[in-house]
Amino acid sequence: MATLKSTSADQRDPLDPVIVAELKRIAANHMRKERPNHTLQPTALVNEAYVRLAQSPEITWETRSHFLAVASQVMRRILVDHARARVTGKRGGPRHQVTLSDVLAATDDKTIDILSLDEALNRLAAMDARQARVVEMHFFAGLSFSEIGLLMNLSERTIKRDWSMARVWLYAELSKSGVT
Repeated sequence: MATLKSTSADQRDPLDPVIVAELKRIAANHMRKERPNHTLQPTALVNEAYVRLAQSPEITWETRSHFLAVASQVMRRILVDHARARVTGKRGGPRHQVTLSDVLAATDDKTIDILSLDEALNRLAAMDARQARVVEMHFFAGLSFSEIGLLMNLSERTIKRDWSMARVWLYAELSKSGVT
């Protein structure tokens, strides 16, 4: 099994209670966007993400924010995998809806299928990987624009501009597919 380690001497152990609490907050944020009767709970999502991170080839991170962003990305992948399995009939039932009013900057009644969102984010990443990373880190990991800027070595203003452009692009893309 690979070990999770930091490239920075001052980083905490990922099992540190403070880090675990932050991971649970991120997982709860992911789960708020899921259907109410979802079979995963935030703690289970954290546990599964940690197992996936630990089983990956050696993973290193440079800062706490970087670790949390990677963990959030893994959580997103777990939820997408779960949704795909559900759609293919493995767990039965139709696609489930996720509220994305924050991303789309629209009304609270806007919903989107998590698989459609994943496909749109993948298309965005193909066009502009930086904008897709900003969406993942801000929306899914809950990092602030200043934290993302530090992590990506960019100004907060650049991150905000990327966020705005990505939001508009995602809204247009999801509208085309009839999701919004």
